[in-house]
Amino acid sequence: MAKVSLRLDGPAVPALRVRTASGGRLMLCQGADPVLFAVQRAGHRGLHYARTGRFVSPVPPLRAALARSFHASPHGWGRWAHHFASALRGSANGPVHQGDWQLVRSLPNWFADVNWPKLLAHDPDRGHLTWFGYGDPVEDARDLLPLRRLSAPDAPRVKAYRRQYREGVRAPVLLWWVSGLNSPVVLDGHDRLTAALAEGGRPDLVVLTRAMPDGWAGQAARRRIQAYADHVSAREAEGGPLATLLIAHESRRFAADLTALDDRADLTRGWPLPGGPGAWQEAVDTYVPGWAPGPED
Repeated sequence: MAKVSLRLDGPAVPALRVRTASGGRLMLCQGADPVLFAVQRAGHRGLHYARTGRFVSPVPPLRAALARSFHASPHGWGRWAHHFASALRGSANGPVHQGDWQLVRSLPNWFADVNWPKLLAHDPDRGHLTWFGYGDPVEDARDLLPLRRLSAPDAPRVKAYRRQYREGVRAPVLLWWVSGLNSPVVLDGHDRLTAALAEGGRPDLVVLTRAMPDGWAGQAARRRIQAYADHVSAREAEGGPLATLLIAHESRRFAADLTALDDRADLTRGWPLPGGPGAWQEAVDTYVPGWAPGPED
């Protein structure tokens, strides 16, 4: 099982939500508390962010016995995905709202092996995420954003998860794709994330996203099928010793593209911040005083 779908009739506005203001300003709120401020760079090369330290996981704490029972199941990932779906549906401080959602194993072509170790070495509460890396610091190219400071690798809870990781008991880290940040954020499992990285590994993931509208994947697939057929016909017409190899390569890429379509994430909904940029700046001054987002480049 690679995906679990979740359809909700409410709420209309969730407790954990994105507030927006002009100038690429974002504020991630949980109830009345801001948990993250961000400003998109004017050149669309990344964003500056500041965490407030007020985030609370919307999922109840995981018990070791539950992790071991899911680990022993041949359908372990699917059981975890259903567990998180149920927890999010019943959460009073989570991000889900009316509409269609999905929980998937990963994000197509997103997580790069080279970026995982950077999280332990460089995860400041006030920092910068680069989206494309042109001239930006190498350490700012990270593929997810924790919503609270990661614990030390030798913290007691992390050490417990590290033991489980070595035993092969690896409860996934729950992420939420936030399109305005162009990044997933960690909803649950900050210590499990640290444990996996401290052991030199990579965490298993469950990623929450909004689902694309019904029928979108079929329409997109039809366009890709026609393009693939045109490419194959052109290769066959060209002939030559490499034609068969090139067609096989094109076929593998086409199959991967179709698979990724089914898991594509829709845009994250944002709600306008009453008071606009002035209210956003007032909240910044209150919750992260002294934070300067950086140059508007």
